[in-house]
Amino acid sequence: MLIRTQQNGFNHPLASDITPKSMVLQRRSWLLAAAAAGATWATRDALAATVAPPGKLSALPGKPSAVPGASTGEAVASYDDATSYNNFYEFGTDKSDPASYARSLKPRPWSVQVEGLVNKPGRFDLDALLKLAPMEERIYRLRCVEGWSMVIPWVGYSLAELIKRVEPQGSAKYVQFVTLADEKQMPGVRSRVLNWPYVEGLRMDEAMHPLTLLAFGMYGEVLPNQNGAPLRVAVPWKYGFKSAKSIVAIRFTEQQPKTSWNEAAPQEYGFYSNVNPQVSHPRWSQANERRIGESVGLFAKRRQTQMFNGYEAQVGQLYAGMDLRKNY
Repeated sequence: MLIRTQQNGFNHPLASDITPKSMVLQRRSWLLAAAAAGATWATRDALAATVAPPGKLSALPGKPSAVPGASTGEAVASYDDATSYNNFYEFGTDKSDPASYARSLKPRPWSVQVEGLVNKPGRFDLDALLKLAPMEERIYRLRCVEGWSMVIPWVGYSLAELIKRVEPQGSAKYVQFVTLADEKQMPGVRSRVLNWPYVEGLRMDEAMHPLTLLAFGMYGEVLPNQNGAPLRVAVPWKYGFKSAKSIVAIRFTEQQPKTSWNEAAPQEYGFYSNVNPQVSHPRWSQANERRIGESVGLFAKRRQTQMFNGYEAQVGQLYAGMDLRKNY
């Protein structure tokens, strides 16, 4: 794999450099649905019925979520696509690396340290987190900054459920996520692609939004290692790298926290990283995207990218009055 070096010394793979080693030749046919926000329950249930648990990992079912925007009304990606085409640099920069190397990750025992500006800090065992709130199924679009997208059925509950339990102080304005960085389990941590551990962050109102999901599973089962086991966040209106995987600490801060990609290349990756087709990445357009599974090859079908990844009705008010070109 070729990695080009920029003048500032940051080594970041181009989108064209981190394509998978191989693509599955036969893809399951995709249903195209026009409904998005406001899709009827009948449509949602019909699509959800096609998402049978793959029988790979332990079952983790969730009830259909009533949160507005919790289902796109679109057909989901095949389980094979969703678990074999990933960005998870702790296991390598190629899309197929996580599926190849993440078997070394040990998702149990696991705990998450909650700290910073909260009245009830502490360490939460994974089993305690699993029981903290009822599990829900959320069918979210995932849009990657490199120009591809998927629709994935997650299982979890709103991050706000955990935040309310730890009682943030009035001075807490941001939430930072710290992920596991263990060279023994994660061979990619030995590389210099990023400064480890991987960290991400949200503004408090973003973290408290009901669509921000603390995810423990997908496709009715626990998360596969390559998808961020045993728990991650899923923030559907932001580019995928904002959804931190394999979280070991959640920190509440007054100042905007540093985040890995923003620190590595601030001219390319802003703190907010909202999906915005009108703001191009410095090296490629964000105006359209390729839906994984629909087509492959040189003439793969492209879709127009939607503002906030199609969740504008739900989250647009969070950014009222902001210059979204400056706050990219």
